[in-house]
Parts: sequence; C-alpha cells; structure tokens
Amino acid sequence: MVFCAAGFMARANTNPEPGLGEETKKNDIAGGVVHQDTKKPLVNVSVTAYSSSRKEKVVLTDGNGNYAFNELKPGTYRLVFEKDGFKKVTKDKVTIKSDEGCQLNVEMDDEENFQIMPGQLFFDFD
Repeated sequence: MVFCAAGFMARANTNPEPGLGEETKKNDIAGGVVHQDTKKPLVNVSVTAYSSSRKEKVVLTDGNGNYAFNELKPGTYRLVFEKDGFKKVTKDKVTIKSDEGCQLNVEMDDEENFQIMPGQLFFDFD
C-alpha cells in the first residue's frame, strides 16, 4: 500500500482559475517524476490513474517533472508512469480520502537495452 502525505494542500496548483474559490487549488494526487540516477525532472511522462482496472484519467508531467490529478473520487487507485526509453513504474493501492490530498513522487530508470552477444551458429545440412 502506498501511504500519501496528509495535509498535502500546500502543494496545490498555483494558478487557480480567476473567480473560483479555494477548492480549485486542491489536487487529489500530485507529485514529481525524476530520473533515478541524475535526479533531474522528467518531462512528458504519461501518468494514468486506474480504479478497479478502469482508466480514470491521464495527465502528463510538466517542464519541472510535476503532475497533478484533480476531480478523482475517494478510493484506491493504481498509478502507472510511462515514458519512452524508461522502465514503466506502477504504484498500487494509492488511497485518496475525501478532503485530503496525496503527494507521490517517483523515480524512473532507463529502459535496459538488450544486447545480443555473439555466439556460435549451428547449421545442419543433412
């Protein structure tokens, strides 16, 4: 189970729509995605939220590697982080409670490139 930081409201959208109340600032799940080795932010990582195997919403990380979901119903989700050239990261049992935000930061590692090692070839011409 993934435990989220309670009282997450401080890490909310900094650009709420003009004329709307404070509730527009709250994100249900938000965080950052960085490269595992360099710790540099990763841009355009696809983050998908699933509930009971159903895709709920997809967002992309921004120029600082940050992502945010809002308008997700309270419940348990599976988050899948994907980017070409990187290993897919899955976080299961991410729980959202009503009126509480969740911060989930992720590190992604380069996808391993398979190298074909030279070996002997056997031909049977009989």
